[in-house]
Amino acid sequence: MGRPAAIRVTMRRRAATTAALLFLGLGLWQFGGGAWIHVKAALAQVLLKQAWADTRSGETGAKPWPWADTHPVARLEVPGHGVDLLVLAGASGRTFAFGPGHFDGTAAPGSDGTSVMAGHRDTHFRFLEKVAPGDTMTVTDAAGAVRDYTVTGSEIADARTARIRLDSGGSRLVLVTCYPFDAVIVGGKLRYVVTAVAK
Repeated sequence: MGRPAAIRVTMRRRAATTAALLFLGLGLWQFGGGAWIHVKAALAQVLLKQAWADTRSGETGAKPWPWADTHPVARLEVPGHGVDLLVLAGASGRTFAFGPGHFDGTAAPGSDGTSVMAGHRDTHFRFLEKVAPGDTMTVTDAAGAVRDYTVTGSEIADARTARIRLDSGGSRLVLVTCYPFDAVIVGGKLRYVVTAVAK
């Protein structure tokens, strides 16, 4: 093999190696971006637990980090699915990055009336896909009062037209997340709604 042929082979190998490294780097970057939301959600729960302990000790609006625009308002447990989450004040995208959020204007978690909470379908509220009628959910409020709920059903609703009734009697817990659970494109018009009533 002459020198020009050897140079061409070397250049092809370098080009192939460079392309492989670029694709590997791109894959790692994409994976890292997708994994970051899960890491952030897990780390936030650790910081939120400290803020929750402060709240339970009597501190009002205990922030998990100094610049936080939310604070824990309740603890949501679903023992049959290994779920133990802190619920945050407000239901915005910024809140959902760290945990499920309680909708302002709905009943306080664990109190009489209808309390509405929402969360991301691919992190905190992923478990809703497996929740079934008869499952138990427990809500603990900031004062330490505990209220148990029984899941009565679930439905798929169109976010553009569906409305949650807040004036129904008794104590209800409504959990909402995007649907379908395995959607590639985020957002969308459908929501998965789980309803539970106080025992």
